[in-house]
Amino acid sequence: MPLKKTILVSLLILLVLAIDQSVKFYIKTHFEYNDDYPMFGLRWARLHFVENEGMAFGITFDWVYGKLLLSIFRILMVSALVWYIALLIKSNFPLGFILSIGLITAGALGNIIDSVFYGMIFTESPYHGGLAELVPWGQGYGTLLHGKVVDMLYFPMAWINIPTWIPFFGGQEFLFFSPIFNVADASITTGVLIILLFQRRFFKDENASTAPQADREEEHSVKMQAKDLDSEPEDIY
Repeated sequence: MPLKKTILVSLLILLVLAIDQSVKFYIKTHFEYNDDYPMFGLRWARLHFVENEGMAFGITFDWVYGKLLLSIFRILMVSALVWYIALLIKSNFPLGFILSIGLITAGALGNIIDSVFYGMIFTESPYHGGLAELVPWGQGYGTLLHGKVVDMLYFPMAWINIPTWIPFFGGQEFLFFSPIFNVADASITTGVLIILLFQRRFFKDENASTAPQADREEEHSVKMQAKDLDSEPEDIY
């Protein structure tokens, strides 16, 4: 069973990485910056190419060393997640929980690849037209650990008007859903949501899987004690 779980979570991580990087490579080399195209003929589901230097959903840091620290933090986080997955498999946790952590790990790793390598292998995507190109190592737009994360998934579903009676924000309108993200971000979000939605089932399954073992150990202990009592010699007076 541990081997089966290891294979499944490894395949899941590789699949997410393959999809994430394939889409990013295509967008980076075929879309001009801010190009926008509808998906499946839907106005609210779009491919919109942007890049960000910060965290998921376009969050950035206005600090000269922020990008470097973020890249290092991502590497440490993924290392910790890989260790955690190995611990979960060894402890025989439910497969669903392990796969959820695998989704989070794959997403974090997907964005790490952008941050670490893209500045070394891609030219800049101009803001005023032109396509980026894949170039020999070291001839890209940046340095190691300073690459920009490619985002392209955009779902501007609706403009919502806030009632005027609501304090501070009344009378304003906002776009739902405005962030532009990528497959890696979606993988992280999906993993977190699955854990939140099914955590009671996951940990119920974990308790159920460990209970029979505990019962067997207790039963074995009782039998051994009874055997010891039976084998004690009778006192002779």
